Amino acid sequence: MKFLHLGLFLFLLLHPGTLGKRYQKMHAADIPRIDGRIMGGQTAEVGSAPYQVSLQPIVGYHNCGGAIINERWIATAGHCVETFPPEFIVVVTGTNRYMEPGAVYYTEEVHLHCLYDQPYMHNDIALIKLTQNITFNALTQPIALPTRPTREGDEIVLTGWGAEVAYGDAKEDLQKLDLGFVKLSKCYDIFNQTSNMGVGHLCTFSKQGEGSCHGDSGGPLVSNGELVGLVNWGRPCGQGFPDVQANVYYYLDWIRNVLSGNSKCST
Repeated sequence: MKFLHLGLFLFLLLHPGTLGKRYQKMHAADIPRIDGRIMGGQTAEVGSAPYQVSLQPIVGYHNCGGAIINERWIATAGHCVETFPPEFIVVVTGTNRYMEPGAVYYTEEVHLHCLYDQPYMHNDIALIKLTQNITFNALTQPIALPTRPTREGDEIVLTGWGAEVAYGDAKEDLQKLDLGFVKLSKCYDIFNQTSNMGVGHLCTFSKQGEGSCHGDSGGPLVSNGELVGLVNWGRPCGQGFPDVQANVYYYLDWIRNVLSGNSKCST
């Protein structure tokens, strides 16, 4: 175990950019205000997000979030796993406190989208195959994949252990935040038509002081009982601008192909 911890320390030292949410630096004066009504973040009720997982290089050290999509597979953001070997991707399930696992699972395979970061910030999605099946119970359940695109008026719930400030410490208790949907065209204009955004993204908005942050990456956004997004990138943190997520509906064909044993990209 000492050698494992030493190896992890050296790995993180050499890969300091692997942890947490991706950010885009912008000039505030260049971004118009977006209006919306949102509920504040709060501690999630135990069992309210049984699909939520914590990805940890070793047990007790939270890196990213993820979502259980069946008994063997986890969906997350690509940048959460791109530089981690499988042995440093531990999946903690069945808990609202990431340091108190309900169960611990280990990674057999990592499937990063074959067009990840091509172009930059696009196709930021990955699937993790576990070494054994997850045992489901009241606190551990899969989340359904989306059956339709997200629409204006849909209520979206983000859950995660992300920090309150950029590069801060993870929250011990799972947090939840109700978000509103922002049309991609509007989001694109807000970010000055950045090349970092495209049809594979979904935008959500919370008021000033609320939103996803460091440690929320890869975490699930759920609407109508379906997984609609995975935290990707934004302007740190809760600055009153939309957050940009991987649009799970857009990647359904790729997800189904990987689950069926064909990891060739179709999107």
